[in-house]
Amino acid sequence: MAGRVYLALALALAAGAGFGVYRMQWAADAAAPAEKPKPRIPVTVAEARQIDVPVTLSGLGVVQPLNVVTVRSRVDGAVTEVAYEEGRLVKQGDLLVQIDARPYKAALDQAKAKQQQDEATLANAERDLARSQALAQNAYASRQTVDQQRATVAQLKAQIEGDKAAVESAQVQLDYATIRAPITGRTGFRLVDKGNLVRSSDATGIVTISQLDPINAVFTLPERDFSDVSAALKRGEVQAVALAPDGRELATGKLSVLNSLIDQATGTFRAKAEFPNADGVLWPGQSVTVRVRTDTLTQVVTAPEDAVQRGPQGAYAFVVGADGAAERRRIVVARQADGLAVVGEGLRAGERVVTGGASRVSDGARLDVSDARSADAKPAGESAAP
Repeated sequence: MAGRVYLALALALAAGAGFGVYRMQWAADAAAPAEKPKPRIPVTVAEARQIDVPVTLSGLGVVQPLNVVTVRSRVDGAVTEVAYEEGRLVKQGDLLVQIDARPYKAALDQAKAKQQQDEATLANAERDLARSQALAQNAYASRQTVDQQRATVAQLKAQIEGDKAAVESAQVQLDYATIRAPITGRTGFRLVDKGNLVRSSDATGIVTISQLDPINAVFTLPERDFSDVSAALKRGEVQAVALAPDGRELATGKLSVLNSLIDQATGTFRAKAEFPNADGVLWPGQSVTVRVRTDTLTQVVTAPEDAVQRGPQGAYAFVVGADGAAERRRIVVARQADGLAVVGEGLRAGERVVTGGASRVSDGARLDVSDARSADAKPAGESAAP
């Protein structure tokens, strides 16, 4: 009997202890605050778009004049007039320098006088030949006399032809004393002054003229791009853009020449582009970046380069879902340059992708889109399709 009492008492104590523990746990659970939802991650997004994308190649280059002429004297003499100004534009045919022409004018007059003298002698010889022929018909003159007179006439005619050549040569020498601009361009520093004696053998010349409109830029591209550039030239005109070191667009022209060989030492080839330069924005010796358009990708899906992430399994991007959560999407990047990525697979036009703050984003994360913008990023100087 006593045993049953002790057992009942033990059970009662155990039940009371268990109830006390339950009450304490319930009280603790009631006092604990509810779990807070995870905060949204602030990100910047852009909209993928379907546009035409130009395929461009860029290379460093140097501006060169289209033509450069060092003007030299072809005759000897003293400079009597300098008609040009340093650094100014001259047109083809403009007077540059006048050399003392008096010796060459005298030589021309002498050659003309000699020609006139021989022409007068020829006229007399022709009259003698006519008289001899008339006398020979009546047997009053021998055949030998007629032949000698005919030979004299022929000799004088040949001599007059030589006189004409001498007159022409003297005229050329006289013309050389007046030095005119052979091309339209800008003059350099003056190398001779009035009163200087110049000679045809002088190596320094009188002035240098550079043709600056149009103007060329010679630049280099990697060897791997040669086939693309060559194929573009065969299809038609290839647009070229000259850019300043800070990226500003200076001029738009066309690719004109590819060099005939590839430099094996550097793995590059040289090309030449021609630009209109009426405003003089390009100058010989100026360093520029030349960008040429070799092709156009038609209506492809694009996104800013910042949206492309790299991982062990390749490229991916975070796409903003309809519920505002991030979706890690594997993508295939067909081309990536000048701030723009062409996405071949994994992205559709109109979808929003994370471009800023992606390092804090994970798959399924809730996003706070604070600065939405369109993904119409494009290479400098190009316009996205509407």
